[in-house]
Amino acid sequence: MKSKKNSLSIERRQKIIRMVFAHWKRIALAALCMVVVAGANGSMALLVKPVLDDIFIARDNTKLLLIPGLAVLVFFLKGVGSYGSDYLMNHVGQRIIRDFQDTLYEKIMNLPIAYIHKEKTGALMSRITNDVNIIKGMVSTAVISLFRDSFSVVAFLFVIFYRDWKLALGAFIVLPVAFYPIVIFGKRIRKFSTGSQETMADLNSFLHETFSGAKIIKIFNLQSFETARFKEKTRELFRLEMKKVMTRALSSPVMEFLGGLGIAFVIWFGGMRVVNGTSTPGVFFSFLTAVMMLYDPVKKLSNLNNTIQEGVAAASRVFDVLETRNDVKDKSDARPLEASSCDVVFENVSFAYGPDEPLALKNINLKAAPGETLALVGMSGGGKTSLVNLIPRLYDVTGGGVFVGGCDVRDLTIASLRDHISIVTQEPILFNETVRDNIRYGKMDADDAAVEAAAKAAFAHDFICGFPKGYDTVIGELGSRLSGGEKQRICIARALLKNAPVLILDEATSALDSQAEKVVQKALENLMTGRTSFVIAHRLSTIDYASRIIVLKDGAIVEQGCHDDLMAAKGFYHKLQSMQTIKN
Repeated sequence: MKSKKNSLSIERRQKIIRMVFAHWKRIALAALCMVVVAGANGSMALLVKPVLDDIFIARDNTKLLLIPGLAVLVFFLKGVGSYGSDYLMNHVGQRIIRDFQDTLYEKIMNLPIAYIHKEKTGALMSRITNDVNIIKGMVSTAVISLFRDSFSVVAFLFVIFYRDWKLALGAFIVLPVAFYPIVIFGKRIRKFSTGSQETMADLNSFLHETFSGAKIIKIFNLQSFETARFKEKTRELFRLEMKKVMTRALSSPVMEFLGGLGIAFVIWFGGMRVVNGTSTPGVFFSFLTAVMMLYDPVKKLSNLNNTIQEGVAAASRVFDVLETRNDVKDKSDARPLEASSCDVVFENVSFAYGPDEPLALKNINLKAAPGETLALVGMSGGGKTSLVNLIPRLYDVTGGGVFVGGCDVRDLTIASLRDHISIVTQEPILFNETVRDNIRYGKMDADDAAVEAAAKAAFAHDFICGFPKGYDTVIGELGSRLSGGEKQRICIARALLKNAPVLILDEATSALDSQAEKVVQKALENLMTGRTSFVIAHRLSTIDYASRIIVLKDGAIVEQGCHDDLMAAKGFYHKLQSMQTIKN
């Protein structure tokens, strides 16, 4: 059984065919243009006989005027047909590529966060850009060649058999041999194309990582090390590309040589018939012209197979993503969450990141009342982030259930559930847009007054007004033009604007200095007011406002209560506090 990685299943082929023939009107018009091109090609071969027999041998003055006019008309029709077919089929190809890219991006955005974390960013980017563009060659360029060259072959066959059917039968002895290399070269092209596409995806991922981590690379003086790694990857890509080039380059000469054998036979056999007087020079040269023109589309069909094999390899990689199963999705009877305030309950929750992974959470039972603030503390890897990720269904529980507003989150529509949740993470996630647009991400239909009110509540309005363009200032990729505290306050403003009843703060101040932390902490207090909040705390000194402190260790709740009670118990929380006190 062939691997999906190297071939397209019948189902996948049918999907591509359906995508192509969804544009059947343009394809039909393009096919008509190709028939015109094929007819023009055949007419060129037919015109050779009257040129030789009527003009050069019979010296017919009438034909001397008529045939050049016909030649001009033939070339004009061929040009119009070529333009029409190229334009129409490339239009179809571009539309299909656009549909592929849109569908692929939408699919990736809707896949569970676990899939995105597992895959390399560069590899996913390569699927949308590099692989999809290779498919374009298969569904546009290849389809053009398939129709046009096939029609041309039919036209030339008509001319060949019309001129001399006996000579035609002899010429076709070599054709089965000529088509055999197409299969051999096609398999090698597909193999090397798959390898080069995977290497290109790895290269994209490498570039993304090293450009993002340029500061660390420079500080540790590892430019030479990373350059050597890059050269190794480009060397592998070069090796695979050259193997593909070598196979492509070899296929054409082989086809030409085999075609040459056929033409040599035609010259010998046809010349003998002219010498014997059973044929005329015009018939022979018209036949020979058609045969020579026939081998050109046959050779192109060989190259077409190479293009199709590259497209097959790329399409397989794209379909691997499109057919990835999404386990976190709405039930058929899912209902929307409608609540102005929400409690959050964990009942006997266990969770693992995969079927073969150890449990990250074990038998979690926890309830947060509406408006209550719970602080989650513990050592790194204790399960804090895993716990809060279950609330918006970034992952689904392995056992037990999570309830928001009295409903199991799996019974709610994902969109309505997430509409009721805001999050501020340790790494502020901002986009290369204006300040206003980044804040408005919390509520896309918010007016400017609401955006500014949220910024004021997040203590961000003053520094925003200090920018040359104020709220219309573009902040750079990931907010690179802002300080850590400024970025975090814009994220808080975004969460304030969303005004969701459930709030998750995932170590929102751990990366800030003490001065920035004080300002951000005041903004967070505004944000948490009246909301059911889960605060993952890095610095235990920042959680004295919490209603309860939940202490997690190895995926289980080992303690919970207020600060004073937990300190008095002298358990794991007391140990954590002591460790931080010593560090400070």
